[in-house]
Amino acid sequence: MDDKFLIHVEIADKSYGLWIRRDEELIVREAAKQLRKKINLYRQEYTKSDLDIKDLLAMVALQFSVQKLQQEERNDTDPFTEKIEQLTSELEMYLEGK
Repeated sequence: MDDKFLIHVEIADKSYGLWIRRDEELIVREAAKQLRKKINLYRQEYTKSDLDIKDLLAMVALQFSVQKLQQEERNDTDPFTEKIEQLTSELEMYLEGK
């Protein structure tokens, strides 16, 4: 059963209709809210410049992308997994030698 429905979110003073799954609604609405909030912060900060909405959106997109990449770096478990595998191998070799 297709559980998608239409919602409208406002981003950069424009309304967008999106077909989403019901379980995504809260996160999509929160994401749109965060975008609006960041855009408004940049508008206030750069009131005396010639930035248009595209510039503001680009700045917000860059900021969110940097935050996402930093979060991914913090969640990288590969070094720990490799160390655990190494220690497991050493432990198995030790136990076999006994």
